[in-house]
Amino acid sequence: MYTEKRETKKRLLTYANAISEAHVQTMRNDPDCFIMGLGVTDYKGIFGTTISAFKRFGPKRVIETPASENALTGITIGASLTGKRPVLIHARNDFMFLALDQMINGASKWKYMYGGKSSVSFVIRGIIGKGWGQGPTHSQSIQSVFMHFPGLYIAMPSTPYDAKGFIVSSLSENVPCVIIEHRRLYDTFGDVPKKIYKSKFGKARVIKKGSDITLVATSIMAMEGVKAYIALKKMGISLEVIDPRSLRPLDKDTILRSVRKTGRLIVADTSWTTCGFSSEVAALASGETFKYLKSPIKRIGVADCPSPVSFKLEEKFYPTYKDIFIECCKMLNKTPDLGLIADPIIDSFKGPY
Repeated sequence: MYTEKRETKKRLLTYANAISEAHVQTMRNDPDCFIMGLGVTDYKGIFGTTISAFKRFGPKRVIETPASENALTGITIGASLTGKRPVLIHARNDFMFLALDQMINGASKWKYMYGGKSSVSFVIRGIIGKGWGQGPTHSQSIQSVFMHFPGLYIAMPSTPYDAKGFIVSSLSENVPCVIIEHRRLYDTFGDVPKKIYKSKFGKARVIKKGSDITLVATSIMAMEGVKAYIALKKMGISLEVIDPRSLRPLDKDTILRSVRKTGRLIVADTSWTTCGFSSEVAALASGETFKYLKSPIKRIGVADCPSPVSFKLEEKFYPTYKDIFIECCKMLNKTPDLGLIADPIIDSFKGPY
């Protein structure tokens, strides 16, 4: 199992502050690094993640832009080819659809088309997840689209530690990297070393060890998995929770090793199950560990319809730890003790992004 050396003394930062610190440290160390995007100089600074960088480095290195996603991505490619290290931020990842031609037909294929003699290196931050009723075109999770194409690195950090670590790591890779952040994680706290460090692509983390069921969960669903782990433990069910951290490259070995041990697999993702990350992991496990499986693989994702605007419908649309809890009980033919998952949902998100 992959582990990373960390400082022994804990230092708690929010997810947003960890990203902010990563930007300041990387820009301080590398004068070729710069940030651009719609809202990066706004007083809210993309959930506070760009405010410190803007105050320290000014508008020449933290650059406000118009809403021109395709053109901006072309600029990042050109800047990268001249030796710069650009970071492009999309406050809503939905608008990255407008940049797919540049990302897929340009950046991801560049080093292959030029025989490895030239490569494109940039970081794109995209933000996913429900906000305040943003509806079908402003709250989608489109990571499976990017996963499909070789040449891109994709990370979905679930902790403040990885939120900082993957930005640092991405800026040192010679490939275009996409970091997908969930709105509901920005206010969460975690241990974040003050020093500069890297989170490694292609290395999953076993958050909780277990022996009955393997849960592979992306982004905020990994945190929901920890909540399910606690509730299931009270029922005598041992859940192993794996955060893949990066989707491409994907740490297949850690996932398969766990499934061979438990014989059961649930995959929880922030998006739809059809042709998604959960489908990929289910296919991987069924192909490589079929003889170890004790029950069919279960996938958990958002409802199979466009995301709603209504708060009440959102509660039905987005899965939580309660869905994981119930599916685990079903998988082991146990009646779920619903009293263990009866706490109210607290929604403190204020927006506007």
